[in-house]
Amino acid sequence: MAEGIQIDIVSPEQQVLSEVVRSVTVPGTEGYFTVMADHAPLMTTLRPGFVTVTPENGEPTIYFVRGGFADVSPEGLTILAEKASTLAEFDAAELQEQIRQAQEELERAQTHEERSYAQEMVDALLNLMAEAGQIDGAHVH
Repeated sequence: MAEGIQIDIVSPEQQVLSEVVRSVTVPGTEGYFTVMADHAPLMTTLRPGFVTVTPENGEPTIYFVRGGFADVSPEGLTILAEKASTLAEFDAAELQEQIRQAQEELERAQTHEERSYAQEMVDALLNLMAEAGQIDGAHVH
């Protein structure tokens, strides 16, 4: 049997995934990174994005996560997500509503800090929408 990595994706509502896979690509706050067996230990925050899970055999599966943490240890990769779902459960209409609300918050912002934070949120959500539109069944571009 080929050596893989244990992946667990957990949200407050449910355990979304728990299995041994070949690799996992994760949306870290500093950019996407891929985890395979024997990856160096790492803990990082996640930005909203798509996790691509590549099994030992078969086609990759994509999951949506909205923020959280990723912990790579000798035991595997654990993703503790604020929200997690399969790609089929990803709701673009809900994302559009979040973009609208973030834009309204940006318009209401009064201080530089409030405007900066609100602009970052709008940009992140718009990037996520663009990313969602480019999923080709196995990869996020």
